[in-house]
Parts: sequence; C-alpha cells; structure tokens
Amino acid sequence: MNKVAVIMFASLTLAVVTEQRLPSQTGSPSHVVNQADMDRWKVELSNWGRWGKDDQKGTLNLITAAKRKQAATLVKEGFPVSLSRDAATVKDIENSTPYEDVMIRDGSDRTSASDRISVQFHGLSHTHLDSLAHHFVDDKMYNGYPRKDYVTMQGGAAKNSIINIKDGVFTRGILMDIPRLKGVEYLEPGTPIYVEDLEAWEKQSGIKVSAGDAVFIRTGRWVRRAKLGPWETSKQAGLDPSVIPWLKKHDIALLGSEAALGVRPLPSTIQISNPDDDQPVHNFVLYALGMPLFDDCDLTAVSAAAAARKRWEFLLTAAPLALRTGTGSPINPIAVF
Repeated sequence: MNKVAVIMFASLTLAVVTEQRLPSQTGSPSHVVNQADMDRWKVELSNWGRWGKDDQKGTLNLITAAKRKQAATLVKEGFPVSLSRDAATVKDIENSTPYEDVMIRDGSDRTSASDRISVQFHGLSHTHLDSLAHHFVDDKMYNGYPRKDYVTMQGGAAKNSIINIKDGVFTRGILMDIPRLKGVEYLEPGTPIYVEDLEAWEKQSGIKVSAGDAVFIRTGRWVRRAKLGPWETSKQAGLDPSVIPWLKKHDIALLGSEAALGVRPLPSTIQISNPDDDQPVHNFVLYALGMPLFDDCDLTAVSAAAAARKRWEFLLTAAPLALRTGTGSPINPIAVF
C-alpha cells in the first residue's frame, strides 16, 4: 500500500470511528447508567444549599407566587378530577397493609357515627405524598441532614418532615400520558420510559414542562389491574434512571406516578451497586433534588378528562395531613380544568 493509500485508509477509519462516537458526544440519548454516573449526579445535579443551608422545602421553592397565579388561570370550567386511588381495604399480592376503616360507633345509641382509620401508607398500594425525610443515601437526607440526628424511632422526623408542606400544593399540573403516546391501553410491567418518550409527549401534547410544575407520569397500571388482576409489585413500568438529568434541567417541583416513579426491575443497561440507590429515580429526586413525590396515584380519570378536552395541563392542588414528624401522608391530589 503506497503512502497516499495509507493516508486515505487512515482518514476513512478515523471518520468511521468519529461517526460511531458522535451520538454520545452530541447529546443523543444514552440509556446506560452506572454507579459512577449516579454518584457524579449527586454532586453535579444536587439542590443542596440552593435555597439555603437550613432549607426543608426543596423543589417546592420553585412554586412561586407568580407560578400559583399562572396555575389559577388554567381553571376554565371548574371541573375537578381526583388523582387518588380509593382507599384499598383488601389484602392481596399488591397490598400487604390495607387500610383499616373500623366503625367504633354507628349512631344507634342516638349519638353520632364514628370510625377509626389506620394505615401504613408508604409502599406501592396507597396514594401518598413522600416527604424529604422518607429516603436516605449514605445515612443523609436532602440538604445534608444526618438521619441519625433527625429521624429516630422516638422522635420521628425532626427535619424534612411532611409538616413543611402544611400550606399545601397549588401549581400547574401536567399529565404525561405514555400509553396514549404509544397507542396502547397500558404499559407492560418492566417497561422503561426514556427522555425520548417524555419529549415526544411534549411535542404531541403541545405542552412544555417548566419550572415549578407538578408532572404526573401515567403508565396505565390501574387499567391493566382492572383487566388482568393484581400482580407482584416488583414489576412496574416507570421512568428509566437515564431521565434524571432531564428532571433536574426542567426544575420540576413535584413528580407523581402510578407506582413509585421508576421502572422495576431495572433494565440491563443500569449497573448500580449502592443499595441506597435501589430505586434510582425515586430515591435520587428525594435525596439530591429535594423533590416530594406523589406515589401510587390513579391517573385513569384525569387521562380521560384531559383527552376529552385535549388539554394536558390543569390546576393541581393537594394538602397533606399536618403531621409534625411525619415521613409522608395519605393524599388526594385534585386536578381542576
């Protein structure tokens, strides 16, 4: 091979290698996430200290007075829709800790009727709001508060508790209806949702996610359950860990989903070794971003209401129980069109 041919071959080889590398270098989606990525994101994407070293509200700080006023203008008809499941009182494969609603007085003695309610609401059965005291990484929670100092069996959550959301949530809500995007009734358990899906929904719906929004990710979980029955909760459709930088970039205030936000089990493209990151998206946004989460919503009714109006944004309101040391609260989020 002469010198000219060698140069041409080398140039062609370099071009091929460059072309193969371009996708990751130009920002095309990559679904590979390892522990080093997670650990780097905990530093690069962290909201710790953003609103002060003593902050306990996290991304709720993004819901400004201007954001609330904007959200109020979304009410055109005054039509409300609950985003909550009915309280699940039957024990099954999905629900090991059902609500207990026990009548303690039925009024037959000419007094008022009364009942007692008890529930362990965290998990994958009951609609609830996670406070920032719900999860820890390396024994710390949002804004660097050590768990051992502020969350104890004796005192409950002394920092980052649900009491910090006592004034409630009032902001723009957005539904991202992924089954509708894909033309199916529901996503099969284990289906990951990628950045490409979120951006495709933005394009299809004409709605752009902005700072201070409450974003709800619909998978169709409860439609599938109604059709096929309950299944093991270790398998759920949800966000792939590769969406984490996208969530930070858009400064979302709250996220809601029909399970615990992330895909279960993790795809083979995810290689994570720290047990504190076992639910990467769910745990990361609580710990690093300081973002409260609506878990186990039922987004079936709001999907139908939004589709009927071709409007995927609405006023979102929600108020937890005022539990001073609570790690979360049962919740009934309301969309108003």
